[in-house]
Amino acid sequence: MRRASALPKPPRGEPLAESHVWLTLRTLFPYLWRYRLRVLAALGCLIGAKVANVTVPIVFKDMIDGLSGAEQSLVLPVLLLALYGLLRFSTSLFTELREILFARVTQRAVRQVSLEVFGHLHSLSLRFHLERQTGGVSRDIERGSRSISSLISYTLYSILPTLVEIGLVLGILFVKYDAGFVVITALSLLAYVVFTVKVSNWRIDIRRAVNENDSAANTRAIDSLLNYETVKYFNNEAWEARRYDEQLIKWEEAATRSQKTLALLNLGQQAIIALGVTAMMWRAANGVVEGRMTIGDLVLVNAFLIQLYMPLNFLGIVYREIRQALTDIERMFNLLKANREIADATDARELPDGPLQINFDAVSFAYDPDRPILKNISFAVAPGRSVAVVGHSGAGKSTLSRLLYRFYDVTDGAVRINGHDLRRIRQHSLRRAIGIVPQDTVLFNDSIFYNINYGRPEASREEVYAAARAAQLHDFIEALPQKYETRVGERGLKLSGGEKQRVAIARALLKNPPILIFDEATSALDSATERAIQGQLDQAAVGRTTLTIAHRLSTVMNADEILVMSDGQIIERGTHGALLEAGGSYARMWTLQQQEISATDNS
Repeated sequence: MRRASALPKPPRGEPLAESHVWLTLRTLFPYLWRYRLRVLAALGCLIGAKVANVTVPIVFKDMIDGLSGAEQSLVLPVLLLALYGLLRFSTSLFTELREILFARVTQRAVRQVSLEVFGHLHSLSLRFHLERQTGGVSRDIERGSRSISSLISYTLYSILPTLVEIGLVLGILFVKYDAGFVVITALSLLAYVVFTVKVSNWRIDIRRAVNENDSAANTRAIDSLLNYETVKYFNNEAWEARRYDEQLIKWEEAATRSQKTLALLNLGQQAIIALGVTAMMWRAANGVVEGRMTIGDLVLVNAFLIQLYMPLNFLGIVYREIRQALTDIERMFNLLKANREIADATDARELPDGPLQINFDAVSFAYDPDRPILKNISFAVAPGRSVAVVGHSGAGKSTLSRLLYRFYDVTDGAVRINGHDLRRIRQHSLRRAIGIVPQDTVLFNDSIFYNINYGRPEASREEVYAAARAAQLHDFIEALPQKYETRVGERGLKLSGGEKQRVAIARALLKNPPILIFDEATSALDSATERAIQGQLDQAAVGRTTLTIAHRLSTVMNADEILVMSDGQIIERGTHGALLEAGGSYARMWTLQQQEISATDNS
């Protein structure tokens, strides 16, 4: 008996989940039943193929008896031979027709489930994606999509045909011979199925451990490769290889045990088949000796046994694969069950067109209840006006933009646009009205043109070029060998920080929204480029409701109001001049930054 402690554990010590087979099948069934006519036609072809296949040994038996009788006639064997060939062809014809009819059903189901999971993942909150590792999620989707195709294929092309054939053969044996053949065949099949199911179920946890550790190893590899530069900076190639190998060792242990138990399963299955075949052939041979059966009957029984046990032998493998496929599909469907932390209310409305005003009304927020980030924040950004938020790192500035985008809901208070609580506005409508230049710009592994055009995919090339010019990026792009078709690499790693940020600025300008958020929009730029772009940003903000989050105070001097944040609270507010005159935190930050600029210029 195996010990549970010997089973390699999945990552992070999580328990191995139970497989909900019927629930998974019920979830999958509607995707197939949409094409019920094709499904029913395919089942008809399946039955036709099996009827033809089972009839072949009967015709073969009549041919042998016709040739071995006392009075042999050439006409009868020729006719039977023609019928034999026709039945053989009919088997292949119905089988291929079944494949043709069902091919669209399988691929469409895979496509629709994959698309639904993909869309659901995009609808989940930022918190979900920050807490999950992308490599593991992508592997779950990949395995689940592949397993839907495998499950349908194995069920329609292996299990159902075998069950139909078993039923037909048992019926023929009962009608043509005696119940003894039926009993031996049924007992052999029952023993084979029970043994296969019991042992395969015992092996499920082992197979799951293989997959869990395979996913964990894959996640570690992807995470390490995505952070290639960081690994190089700290000379940690050996460390990363060791961490990867730690997970591969767990995978190796589980995979090795899986192979060993598979060998034991196969051996037991062959023993049951051997006993069943021996008993059937002994009874048939005894019938020939006693004169109750002909040589053709002996051949027929043998042919039936071969037809039954060959697919049945494969059925053991199919059953294991189906259970594994169900496990993989279950994991993918579990992604669909992940709760949408941020969902549109049933009475959510579209954001109205025209000028928009932002209000933070006594907003408090915490990512974790034990660590409040914002504390009773209140301010307004009037249409066409600009408000800047400054403060030291960790003051909660960037959280304001996340709440405005409704990546999270506030803990207390409300964020409103034109008086409407964000929780009563459709998220698509809300985010369509906001453009952002984030502090950390991540680009798609595609061309520069694609990444700028992403701001408004329907924009013309000339509009993309105009946005690039406004972001002081056009001349740089034109100097590249492939110009706008230059690929930026994974997460934009082929571009410098300043170049990536200018792409983000161009993308936001192309979107042309009524609300603009600049979250440290020029933090990665040198002073000369910052001054060049700042004028363009100021111009882009004209007529728009603008929220600027900045560390460099020189970028917010022209804001209509400046908010100074510290420890999640607003401690000062006013214009640049008024805050300098007040001599508070803003004035001290300004003085310190001017001294740093002077020191840099002198050096």
